[in-house]
Amino acid sequence: MAQKNWHLVSYDVRDPKRLRRVARVLEAYGERIQYSVFRCRLDRTAMEKLKWELGGILQEHDDLLVIPLCPQCAERVPVHSTGDRSDWLGDPPSFRMV
Repeated sequence: MAQKNWHLVSYDVRDPKRLRRVARVLEAYGERIQYSVFRCRLDRTAMEKLKWELGGILQEHDDLLVIPLCPQCAERVPVHSTGDRSDWLGDPPSFRMV
């Protein structure tokens, strides 16, 4: 099984229709942290598929930022709402939106 790593994904999309499409795609890959910030635990294949799907939606003037996190960095992510980081250490729920 391929190794999965956490990624923070943030976007800035100028068009409301494309904005909703990007959010829908990311909801299938991860969990929303803030309005346009998601955390996704992905292997290399899933990350490439995500980038390919988003590449079909995003336009030149839109922005996408993907930050890979090593396990030690994920452990240090501050969680201000609950103070509990335990969900960054294990696997996320194993369901997938279709």
